[in-house]
Amino acid sequence: MTFEAILFDCDGVLVDSETLTNGVLRDMLAESGWSMTLAQCMQYFVGKAVRDERAEIESRTGRPLTEDWMQTFYQRRNQALLAHLEIVAGAHTAVEAAHQHTRGQIACASGADRFKVEMQLTKVGLMPFFEGRVFSGHEVARSKPAPDVYLAAARHLAAAPQRCLVIEDTPVGATAGVAAGATVWGYCPQPALGPALLQAGTSHLFDHMGQLPALLASAAVPGQV
Repeated sequence: MTFEAILFDCDGVLVDSETLTNGVLRDMLAESGWSMTLAQCMQYFVGKAVRDERAEIESRTGRPLTEDWMQTFYQRRNQALLAHLEIVAGAHTAVEAAHQHTRGQIACASGADRFKVEMQLTKVGLMPFFEGRVFSGHEVARSKPAPDVYLAAARHLAAAPQRCLVIEDTPVGATAGVAAGATVWGYCPQPALGPALLQAGTSHLFDHMGQLPALLASAAVPGQV
Protein backbone atom coordinates (compact mmCIF):
# COMPACT_ATOMS: atom_id res chain seq x y z
CA MET A 1 0.00 0.00 0.00
CA THR A 2 1.01 3.61 -0.44
CA PHE A 3 0.87 5.26 2.96
CA GLU A 4 -0.81 8.67 3.33
CA ALA A 5 1.60 9.68 6.07
CA ILE A 6 4.71 8.33 7.77
CA LEU A 7 5.25 9.08 11.45
CA PHE A 8 8.73 8.66 12.91
CA ASP A 9 9.69 8.22 16.52
CA CYS A 10 12.81 10.24 17.30
CA ASP A 11 15.14 8.72 19.91
CA GLY A 12 16.75 5.53 18.65
CA VAL A 13 15.07 5.84 15.23
CA LEU A 14 16.42 9.13 13.86
CA VAL A 15 19.08 10.02 16.43
CA ASP A 16 21.43 7.83 18.46
CA SER A 17 20.52 9.44 21.76
CA GLU A 18 19.46 6.66 24.12
CA THR A 19 22.92 5.85 25.50
CA LEU A 20 23.66 9.53 26.12
CA THR A 21 20.33 10.32 27.78
CA ASN A 22 20.31 7.20 29.91
CA GLY A 23 23.94 7.70 30.90
CA VAL A 24 22.99 11.04 32.43
CA LEU A 25 19.87 9.54 34.00
CA ARG A 26 21.80 6.63 35.50
CA ASP A 27 24.37 9.00 37.02
CA MET A 28 21.72 11.24 38.54
CA LEU A 29 19.72 8.33 39.92
CA ALA A 30 22.91 6.91 41.46
CA GLU A 31 23.58 10.28 43.09
CA SER A 32 20.05 10.06 44.54
CA GLY A 33 20.51 6.53 45.83
CA TRP A 34 19.38 4.20 43.02
CA SER A 35 22.47 2.51 41.55
CA MET A 36 22.32 0.44 38.36
CA THR A 37 24.33 -0.25 35.24
CA LEU A 38 23.74 1.66 32.03
CA ALA A 39 22.25 -1.49 30.49
CA GLN A 40 19.80 -1.83 33.38
CA CYS A 41 18.85 1.83 33.14
CA MET A 42 18.19 1.54 29.43
CA GLN A 43 16.19 -1.66 29.86
CA TYR A 44 13.92 0.08 32.35
CA PHE A 45 13.61 3.58 30.92
CA VAL A 46 13.98 3.42 27.12
CA GLY A 47 10.66 4.35 25.54
CA LYS A 48 9.30 5.83 28.76
CA ALA A 49 9.02 9.37 30.08
CA VAL A 50 11.02 9.87 33.28
CA ARG A 51 8.12 11.72 34.91
CA ASP A 52 5.84 8.75 34.29
CA GLU A 53 8.13 6.61 36.45
CA ARG A 54 7.87 8.94 39.44
CA ALA A 55 6.53 6.30 41.83
CA GLU A 56 9.32 3.83 41.05
CA ILE A 57 12.04 6.49 41.28
CA GLU A 58 10.76 7.79 44.59
CA SER A 59 10.47 4.25 45.95
CA ARG A 60 14.04 3.36 44.92
CA THR A 61 15.67 6.60 46.06
CA GLY A 62 13.53 7.42 49.06
CA ARG A 63 13.33 11.00 47.81
CA PRO A 64 10.62 13.02 46.06
CA LEU A 65 11.09 13.57 42.32
CA THR A 66 11.15 17.36 42.40
CA GLU A 67 10.86 19.85 39.58
CA ASP A 68 14.36 21.10 40.41
CA TRP A 69 15.71 17.55 39.95
CA MET A 70 13.96 17.25 36.60
CA GLN A 71 15.28 20.60 35.39
CA THR A 72 18.82 19.58 36.37
CA PHE A 73 18.35 16.32 34.47
CA TYR A 74 17.16 18.17 31.37
CA GLN A 75 20.12 20.57 31.57
CA ARG A 76 22.73 17.81 31.93
CA ARG A 77 21.02 15.69 29.28
CA ASN A 78 20.92 18.56 26.80
CA GLN A 79 24.61 19.31 27.36
CA ALA A 80 25.51 15.69 26.61
CA LEU A 81 23.33 15.60 23.50
CA LEU A 82 24.69 18.88 22.13
CA ALA A 83 28.24 17.63 22.62
CA HIS A 84 27.96 14.06 21.36
CA LEU A 85 24.69 13.34 19.51
CA GLU A 86 24.91 11.61 16.12
CA ILE A 87 22.31 10.70 13.52
CA VAL A 88 21.26 7.05 13.23
CA ALA A 89 23.02 5.53 10.21
CA GLY A 90 20.77 5.71 7.16
CA ALA A 91 18.20 7.98 8.81
CA HIS A 92 18.69 10.89 6.42
CA THR A 93 18.12 8.63 3.41
CA ALA A 94 15.09 7.08 5.14
CA VAL A 95 13.49 10.44 5.89
CA GLU A 96 14.07 11.67 2.33
CA ALA A 97 12.41 8.53 0.97
CA ALA A 98 9.46 8.89 3.34
CA HIS A 99 9.07 12.53 2.35
CA GLN A 100 9.01 11.54 -1.32
CA HIS A 101 6.69 8.55 -0.76
CA THR A 102 4.05 10.72 0.97
CA ARG A 103 4.66 14.01 -0.87
CA GLY A 104 5.77 15.66 2.33
CA GLN A 105 3.25 14.05 4.69
CA ILE A 106 5.69 13.05 7.43
CA ALA A 107 5.96 13.93 11.10
CA CYS A 108 8.09 13.21 14.15
CA ALA A 109 6.03 11.95 17.11
CA SER A 110 8.10 11.44 20.25
CA GLY A 111 7.49 10.76 23.89
CA ALA A 112 10.18 13.31 24.75
CA ASP A 113 9.80 17.01 25.44
CA ARG A 114 9.59 19.32 22.42
CA PHE A 115 12.84 21.17 23.16
CA LYS A 116 14.81 17.93 23.12
CA VAL A 117 13.20 16.64 19.93
CA GLU A 118 13.67 19.87 17.99
CA MET A 119 17.21 20.36 19.31
CA GLN A 120 18.18 16.87 18.19
CA LEU A 121 16.58 17.12 14.75
CA THR A 122 18.30 20.47 14.22
CA LYS A 123 21.71 19.15 15.32
CA VAL A 124 21.66 16.23 12.85
CA GLY A 125 20.21 18.22 9.94
CA LEU A 126 16.74 16.67 9.83
CA MET A 127 14.68 19.59 11.09
CA PRO A 128 13.89 20.99 7.60
CA PHE A 129 11.90 17.80 6.89
CA PHE A 130 9.85 18.12 10.09
CA GLU A 131 9.39 21.88 10.55
CA GLY A 132 5.91 22.45 11.96
CA ARG A 133 5.30 18.70 12.25
CA VAL A 134 6.93 17.77 15.56
CA PHE A 135 4.69 16.25 18.24
CA SER A 136 5.64 15.70 21.87
CA GLY A 137 4.17 13.24 24.33
CA HIS A 138 4.48 16.00 26.93
CA GLU A 139 1.82 18.00 25.07
CA VAL A 140 -0.94 15.39 24.92
CA ALA A 141 -3.10 13.91 27.66
CA ARG A 142 -1.21 10.60 27.73
CA SER A 143 2.25 9.73 26.46
CA LYS A 144 3.32 6.43 24.91
CA PRO A 145 2.24 3.60 25.19
CA ALA A 146 -1.05 5.49 24.78
CA PRO A 147 -1.74 6.44 21.14
CA ASP A 148 -2.34 10.17 21.76
CA VAL A 149 0.84 11.57 20.20
CA TYR A 150 0.42 9.51 17.03
CA LEU A 151 -3.24 10.43 16.77
CA ALA A 152 -2.30 14.11 17.12
CA ALA A 153 0.26 13.80 14.33
CA ALA A 154 -2.16 11.99 12.01
CA ARG A 155 -4.88 14.54 12.73
CA HIS A 156 -2.53 17.43 11.93
CA LEU A 157 -1.67 15.81 8.60
CA ALA A 158 -5.36 15.10 7.90
CA ALA A 159 -4.46 11.44 7.42
CA ALA A 160 -6.53 8.49 8.58
CA PRO A 161 -4.48 6.60 11.20
CA GLN A 162 -5.19 3.36 9.33
CA ARG A 163 -3.35 4.83 6.33
CA CYS A 164 -0.32 5.88 8.39
CA LEU A 165 2.97 4.08 8.85
CA VAL A 166 4.75 4.41 12.19
CA ILE A 167 8.48 3.73 12.52
CA GLU A 168 9.39 2.68 16.07
CA ASP A 169 12.23 0.97 17.90
CA THR A 170 10.68 0.08 21.28
CA PRO A 171 7.75 -2.08 22.38
CA VAL A 172 6.31 0.92 24.26
CA GLY A 173 6.29 3.02 21.10
CA ALA A 174 5.07 0.17 18.92
CA THR A 175 2.15 -0.34 21.32
CA ALA A 176 1.26 3.34 20.89
CA GLY A 177 1.32 3.12 17.11
CA VAL A 178 -0.79 -0.02 17.03
CA ALA A 179 -3.28 1.50 19.47
CA ALA A 180 -3.59 4.49 17.12
CA GLY A 181 -4.63 2.11 14.36
CA ALA A 182 -1.49 2.58 12.25
CA THR A 183 0.76 0.06 10.57
CA VAL A 184 3.97 -0.20 12.63
CA TRP A 185 7.36 -1.22 11.32
CA GLY A 186 10.08 -1.89 13.85
CA TYR A 187 13.62 -0.59 13.40
CA CYS A 188 15.48 -3.36 15.21
CA PRO A 189 19.29 -3.23 14.99
CA GLN A 190 19.51 -5.60 17.99
CA PRO A 191 17.84 -8.94 17.18
CA ALA A 192 17.15 -9.66 20.85
CA LEU A 193 14.46 -6.96 20.83
CA GLY A 194 12.68 -8.45 17.83
CA PRO A 195 10.28 -10.77 19.68
CA ALA A 196 9.09 -7.97 21.99
CA LEU A 197 8.50 -5.64 19.02
CA LEU A 198 6.52 -8.33 17.22
CA GLN A 199 4.51 -9.08 20.34
CA ALA A 200 3.67 -5.37 20.57
CA GLY A 201 2.15 -5.55 17.10
CA THR A 202 4.83 -4.52 14.62
CA SER A 203 4.15 -6.05 11.22
CA HIS A 204 7.69 -5.91 9.87
CA LEU A 205 11.21 -5.62 11.30
CA PHE A 206 14.31 -4.16 9.65
CA ASP A 207 17.79 -3.63 11.04
CA HIS A 208 19.15 -0.57 9.18
CA MET A 209 17.36 2.72 8.51
CA GLY A 210 18.90 2.77 5.05
CA GLN A 211 16.63 -0.14 4.15
CA LEU A 212 13.48 1.98 4.44
CA PRO A 213 13.44 3.32 0.83
CA ALA A 214 13.36 -0.20 -0.60
CA LEU A 215 10.73 -1.28 1.92
CA LEU A 216 8.51 1.65 0.97
CA ALA A 217 8.91 0.80 -2.70
CA SER A 218 7.92 -2.79 -1.97
CA ALA A 219 4.93 -1.66 0.07
CA ALA A 220 3.47 -0.08 -3.04
CA VAL A 221 3.41 -3.54 -4.69
CA PRO A 222 0.38 -5.69 -3.69
CA GLY A 223 1.38 -8.63 -1.52
CA GLN A 224 4.77 -7.23 -0.54
CA VAL A 225 6.09 -6.37 2.97
